[in-house]
Amino acid sequence: MSAVSTAAGERHVTNTACGGDGGAWIMQAMARGNPIPARLTRRLSWHQALHDGQREPRNGSRWLSPLRQWQAWRVERSFGHFLKDPQRRDAAMFFLSEVYGDHDFSRRDASVARIVPMMQRLLPASVLATLSDAIELDALTHALDLHMAQALEALAPRRKTLDTELYALAYRQVGHRRLRQRQIDLIVRVGQGLAQAVRLPGMAMLLRLSRGPARATGLADLQGFLERGFAAFALLGDAAAFLQEIHRHERASARRLFAGKPDPFGWDQPRKSAAGQRAAGKTTVRRSAR
Repeated sequence: MSAVSTAAGERHVTNTACGGDGGAWIMQAMARGNPIPARLTRRLSWHQALHDGQREPRNGSRWLSPLRQWQAWRVERSFGHFLKDPQRRDAAMFFLSEVYGDHDFSRRDASVARIVPMMQRLLPASVLATLSDAIELDALTHALDLHMAQALEALAPRRKTLDTELYALAYRQVGHRRLRQRQIDLIVRVGQGLAQAVRLPGMAMLLRLSRGPARATGLADLQGFLERGFAAFALLGDAAAFLQEIHRHERASARRLFAGKPDPFGWDQPRKSAAGQRAAGKTTVRRSAR
């Protein structure tokens, strides 16, 4: 399975999930005119396959961890002004730590055919759709990171640090413009879904009631994601403007990266405290166990 191809990934995980009871549940759900459980099941399976070290050996790349660290630093620098705004700070922290991050959901219950029906009973369809988008975003981000790590291995086999120039070179080599656009669109969709969930009557109580079942069935990570997102967006106020700014900045950065423009993230030049920025912007590579 190609780690980056959504279509190929979905074909693979559909075949995987359709064995035994899982296939029966998918067919029943779709027959009832509700495609969300099937989509959620496919996303979960795709996410798990991408993080499987045996099936995807690029998970052992020495560049993967420093790449993630550098990207987290980059996003925090790009949207640091949000952190200074009391109304937007919690939502910004949620995006920095939860939405842009790459999380390990390996502790989730492997029997997604049993989990998904339970979640369907507990949560509204719109919230399940947001959860599906969040899992797709995690999977797509990880797939692109695997390709970036592979490109960095080839471009800089002896380098021990990552900076903007090397990152941009690997970004262009990996390509996949449409998937990069999809990644940015998913970031906004997850935010929009959480903003809508805040307005649903009784949603806060519903999330509290679902904590026990979520823990019992291995969905504590996903439950925590929803609760933290709900709390952050409840304080946000103008979610549309917040998400619009993220979308505009990230699309512009992607265009500049693909075009090979200097200063692709729109940072002022020369940077303040150049020595400090170089230290912050470079991440040491450590050899991962394979």
